[in-house]
Amino acid sequence: MEPRGWLPLLLQLGLMWPPWAQPEPQLRVFVVPHSHMDVGWLHTVQENMQAYVTNVYNSVVEALTLEKKRRFIAVEQEYFRLWWDGVASHWQKRKVHQLVAKGRLEFVLGGQVMHDEAVTHIDDQILQLTEGHGFLYETFGVRPQISWQVDPFGASSTTPTLFALAGFNAHVISRIDYDLKEAMQDNRQLQFVWRGSRSLSAEQEIFTHVLDQFSYSKVPRYEGFNWDGEAIFPGPSLDGKYPSMEIPVTEDSIPDFTHLLGKRVLHKASWFQTAHILWPWGCDRQFFNASLQFANMDIVMDYINSEASEFGFSVEYATLGDYFRAVHSDQVAWQVRDHRDFLPYSSDMHHAWTGFYASRSGLKALARRASSLLYAGESMFTRYVLLAPHPYLDPAWGLQQLQQLRWAVSEVQHHDAITGTHVPNVGDMFVGHLSTGMQGVHKLMASIIQDRSPAHSGKRGPEPGGHFAVVYNPLAWTVTTIITLTVDFPKVSITDESGLPVPAQAQRSKDMPSAYDLHVLTTIPGLSYRHYSIRPSRSSQEETGEPEPFVAKTTQFGGRLRRYGGQVGGSLVPVKNGCYIVFMDLDTNLMHSVWERQSNRKVYMTQQFMEYHANSDVWQGPISDNYVFTPSGTAEPAWEAVRMEIVEGPLVTEIRQYFYRLPTFIIYSRLARGPQGSDGALLCHHIEQEYQVGPLELNREAILRTSTSLNTGRVLYSDNNGYQMQRRPYRNYKNNTIARNYYPMVQSAFIQDRRSRLVLLSNQAHGVSSQRNGQVEVMLHRRLWNNDKWALNNDLTLNDSSVVHPVLWLLLGSRTLTSDLHQRSGLALQHQPVVMLREMNGEIAPRGSGSRQQEAVTLPPSVHLQILSIPGWKYSSNHTEHLQTLQKGHEAKADLRRVLLRLQHLYEVDQDPVLSRPVTVNLQSVLRGLGSVVSVEERSLTGTWDVSEMRRWTWSMRDPHGHRGSGTLPSPPPRGPEVTIYPKEIRTFFIHFQE
Repeated sequence: MEPRGWLPLLLQLGLMWPPWAQPEPQLRVFVVPHSHMDVGWLHTVQENMQAYVTNVYNSVVEALTLEKKRRFIAVEQEYFRLWWDGVASHWQKRKVHQLVAKGRLEFVLGGQVMHDEAVTHIDDQILQLTEGHGFLYETFGVRPQISWQVDPFGASSTTPTLFALAGFNAHVISRIDYDLKEAMQDNRQLQFVWRGSRSLSAEQEIFTHVLDQFSYSKVPRYEGFNWDGEAIFPGPSLDGKYPSMEIPVTEDSIPDFTHLLGKRVLHKASWFQTAHILWPWGCDRQFFNASLQFANMDIVMDYINSEASEFGFSVEYATLGDYFRAVHSDQVAWQVRDHRDFLPYSSDMHHAWTGFYASRSGLKALARRASSLLYAGESMFTRYVLLAPHPYLDPAWGLQQLQQLRWAVSEVQHHDAITGTHVPNVGDMFVGHLSTGMQGVHKLMASIIQDRSPAHSGKRGPEPGGHFAVVYNPLAWTVTTIITLTVDFPKVSITDESGLPVPAQAQRSKDMPSAYDLHVLTTIPGLSYRHYSIRPSRSSQEETGEPEPFVAKTTQFGGRLRRYGGQVGGSLVPVKNGCYIVFMDLDTNLMHSVWERQSNRKVYMTQQFMEYHANSDVWQGPISDNYVFTPSGTAEPAWEAVRMEIVEGPLVTEIRQYFYRLPTFIIYSRLARGPQGSDGALLCHHIEQEYQVGPLELNREAILRTSTSLNTGRVLYSDNNGYQMQRRPYRNYKNNTIARNYYPMVQSAFIQDRRSRLVLLSNQAHGVSSQRNGQVEVMLHRRLWNNDKWALNNDLTLNDSSVVHPVLWLLLGSRTLTSDLHQRSGLALQHQPVVMLREMNGEIAPRGSGSRQQEAVTLPPSVHLQILSIPGWKYSSNHTEHLQTLQKGHEAKADLRRVLLRLQHLYEVDQDPVLSRPVTVNLQSVLRGLGSVVSVEERSLTGTWDVSEMRRWTWSMRDPHGHRGSGTLPSPPPRGPEVTIYPKEIRTFFIHFQE
């Protein structure tokens, strides 16, 4: 490696200066103590609290109090909050306040967890950051300014944008492709300014530091400097002895420690452009005996500093803030990186970390369902608290239900949670927390509905099987869609709140043969309700004059064996709605083609389930596991025969394809018919597909492969966290080419040619790839077992025998059409109306004004209501006032009139000629259905900064006059209720309403 001019040559050769030379030390080593504490992985949160987390904070506070030069960074707020609320003494809390105020204990990142970046949705990333930041600001008046995303398996370009919006000054990542990291080290490019969005202005860029090959832990964990050893479970050692404790520092051993440290400093110095060296000191589950750690390291550091001129460097304890302030002061002209991400991640040529995109598919689905329920519950509760007198519902109780689900959804964003890279009992913990939180929000919603729309006693007697249905639209647009209810019989009468009949269709339930699915066409304004009464019909339609739902007609087709060639397409069955004709091939019972009416183009398209086979013997070659995907070869068909039936009705036609072998795979494809015009555009322009996959055979990874006649050149587009799209050209590698061409699909992916685009929309994360021209495949499920000793000892296997039911929406059309519908359709899939059912008991539904109809909240089609909630924070929006309150020790009350509002522009700057324009919104007008707006404050992403007071560092760049984003300058803070939102902007506000 080429020597750097400012590195002393003798330091490079022998680590020591000759005795006659006395130059000033040129290298400054910042030792940053930390403990990496996974919120679930091999042990549950409570097991970790008992075994080591409590002792980390207890002993760190004590050690920092004893010696002023010591420092520590704290990361995951879930653990810190559990310690603070349930363990910390009054003395410890007082000391923590002092250490934080003096900058010796620094909170970095500050979210509830260190979230994954590949398979998490942007809304959930913001939620978990907001939860942690709100606590830190409320408790200490501090706002994290440095990130610490050192363990997620790849880095998304959404993250630098979010962290810039949250007020961060620097961003730290680690896991990027092994060969890319090596090249960046050789060229001293591990530090750069990252512009995460191609549409946003340069204000959303952030200085980024990639940890070198030693990452956040390798030096101390495997080569010394770990004096407290490894934590043991279930609890702390009674005699203070732990496995792998490093030998103490003595007069005899200190040369070994100083030589090792010096050697590592030399390596690091050659990879960076400044003389400031970041050395993270810590690893997983360390510093549970911080006094022992610091006592030994103090000796090593004091020795080096006493001979600093000979060593050629000095060492000091530091926080990340200390390090980045030093780097910033050097005013180096930094390289600029555009909006490309660092996905996928390979740790070496044989291990592509793309398997976790689909690991534990059921948990991924549950996490997103919980997130969607929370989204609906937040706005429903906000409307209720602001508008209604609430004698029967305590707002504090309602806030508690929401808070419980906020915590659970935040927790599961951890990089060993939603990724599926945890042991089974930890998975049970995540599921339990989500389920409990969802149950609480369901209770809250039911209470709100009961309170705002009480049913009245009527003349009717009890009606077995009769139900009231309340449907809530959580989006801030009018939505036309079809909701599905399960009823016991097909002959029902369904009416709306005005007593008018409603279009409906009944068909035998695919899940319960003795029941019926009732499809109901509904149009609901933004953040509004519709009320329906469903009663069994006792008489015929002729006798009562009341229309009954149309009972769908089922046509069955015989089974067809899988063909290895021969005639196909000789007999086609069309299935139609107003936008598409889907042709099914009776020779194969597979899809044959789709005609898209608007562009008048027919695209040949077929789908089938396939499986990758995985090696299970580590002695026979690379294996697939929770993290990595290493197929033994190309995918093979997972079926031998297909049976088909078509269930046709006036609202929905459903194609049911049963793929037979062991296991059975199923595709339910649905085409909906709705009103003509813009109201029904989203409903008409997609094909909904629900799949049944599993239980899989062992060591199988199941995919759905869609092959089309589109000339795509094997270029795929997939999303970063539901926020922006990335171009993914197919690449050839020496090893593991199939796996390294897999990418995360959090919400959408597409393939295209010059005339048409096929978009896939999902309500959960999957892996996605394009292995051939015109093809796109989605990994839906995985079941793996191998004989890796470490994995078996820790029970970290993926023997997932569950049956999963993922859903995709397929949009086919011109680029113009799909660009228009893509974002809004993805949100319509994610945030479908919430349906709440209650049995009738001699009551009649409220009608007209009795149901207290509220004015809709409606935003322009290019702007999304990302959140509308009452956080219940206790801090003052005025920073000075809040700090004074903290100093006085006063306990403030939760402010229930302060609403958190976040708006997101959905479109890129050049995506659509109309929808990509800036949009001006009058918040007073839009929100008048919630009450009278008193004031509007613009805040940072997580709400802790007044944006007019937020001053982020600026960094010198090599192309200061070059292209700095396609967007305009950031929007100024609002001086009134009108705000203008530019393409891809996310803007956060506190809205104060009149009492």
